[in-house]
Amino acid sequence: MKLFKNTLVKITLVCLLLLANLMFTQPSWAGKKISDDPDYVEVTKLLESALQDKQTQGSTSELDQAIANLKFQKYILENSKEPVGICRNETDKTLLVYGKKPKKSSSTYSNQLYLLPSGAETDDDWDCQGVYLPEKAAAEGQEAAPAQAFKIVHGTRLVATTNPETGETEFNLPPLKLIQSGDKDNWFIPENLQAALDAGLTTATIDD
Repeated sequence: MKLFKNTLVKITLVCLLLLANLMFTQPSWAGKKISDDPDYVEVTKLLESALQDKQTQGSTSELDQAIANLKFQKYILENSKEPVGICRNETDKTLLVYGKKPKKSSSTYSNQLYLLPSGAETDDDWDCQGVYLPEKAAAEGQEAAPAQAFKIVHGTRLVATTNPETGETEFNLPPLKLIQSGDKDNWFIPENLQAALDAGLTTATIDD
């Protein structure tokens, strides 16, 4: 009976230690704390700012949607098993995606554009940071939209598809934000698709 009690106590202590570890240890990627991740820092700051705006300005549908989106981005970061974004192209055309620029690059931009062929997916060792969205001409009842970057956070598994009715590219998840040329993020956002292709892009690292 004494041996049984001692064993039970040991098992209980081990369970408590495991539970405490899950409760108080932050998720990490290969020993790196998630709180040190630039995407996590940005999402946290944006969410805190949005919540503060809600307190001072009141609730609006646009602000509530922004807060919900930021909470979702934070959830992705906190629960992802990979420290990179992964982009899959299920459209019938080549997409332009963002990734880390080469070490020897002389570019002053924060990242670089790469080609992602139809049916391809970026490698899980290659960080896909987002997708280039070409300019859109004004349609009936809509305004023209300048070229933008669809930014995603680490851990996102983004899938691009084509809307069969409109022919436009759609995504399975919302972006962290849309970036335009001149924003502080300093991403390379050419005015149009041809200007982007003229930059002499290489293909992203593809998953085999």
